[in-house]
Amino acid sequence: MSSHQAELPYILRSVSGERRDVRPGAPSEPNEYNFNFKKRGLFLLINNRHFTDDTGQPPREGSDVDAERLEERFQDLGFEVRRYDDVTCAKMTSLLYDAAASDHSDHDCFGCAVLSHGREGLVYAKDGHVPLDLLVLPFKGDRCPSLIGKPKLFFIQACQSERSGNYLDTSCSSRGRSPVSPSSSRRSPVSPPSLAGDEDSPELSGIIHMRKIPIEADCLFCYSTVPGYYSWRNNQDGSWFIQALCIVLENYSTKMELMHMLTHVNRIVAYEFASCTDKEFSENMKTMPCILSMLTRYVYFRPKKQDIR
Repeated sequence: MSSHQAELPYILRSVSGERRDVRPGAPSEPNEYNFNFKKRGLFLLINNRHFTDDTGQPPREGSDVDAERLEERFQDLGFEVRRYDDVTCAKMTSLLYDAAASDHSDHDCFGCAVLSHGREGLVYAKDGHVPLDLLVLPFKGDRCPSLIGKPKLFFIQACQSERSGNYLDTSCSSRGRSPVSPSSSRRSPVSPPSLAGDEDSPELSGIIHMRKIPIEADCLFCYSTVPGYYSWRNNQDGSWFIQALCIVLENYSTKMELMHMLTHVNRIVAYEFASCTDKEFSENMKTMPCILSMLTRYVYFRPKKQDIR
């Protein structure tokens, strides 16, 4: 490699034209994750509705609506959805560890949704609480080799504290009105609006370039609210975040990149929902979902081609 080439940014460095010489994470790989494996992947759906008395947590009415919608949406995306209701701490942990120990070699990705009560950094099982870090740990790159370089998607529907979210009144803006129209939590949008580490370590030959992949890479965490706040849920219609997520997936999952879809979800929840309760302190409250992405490529859920033999 010439001295001129060595000074170029890594995305411009030359690599072998032979595809077999390119390692996972090499600069010449496409910007999209490879979703051409035989199967879409496993999706774990943990739906905790009822809790033991010693947890102090009330029943989560409406959670079954969320679970049913999520199950349908992710099955439509091609996932093998496994749903579990009212699981204990031990069961919740074992489900995640068993899933991570499975062979995902023929899978595009992995997904998991946890619907429960929560506080910042933890979610409740039926009989206690589990740190979120413990649930994610088995899927890190050093523990689940068959998912290295593949997206691991986590959706967390749970409170992250006990504060309600106020809304910003922009009625004095130059536009003369607020873009936020507080509505009853019993009303959900009918349909969304139309949308237009380490440096490279080259082989001695100078032909093959490899990149070290951090063990936290390729994970996505979608929280129903930002740290420190309530996550609102309606007893009949389900939670605001899951409602919006399922609406967007139903309309755009085959033609829009995942992060774009989640931005659309954020906007729907932030602008189209507001609490409607019989308590003054919790009337017209808002919430804001939170996305934490360590993805390194784009995620497209394009339909898989049928295997015609």
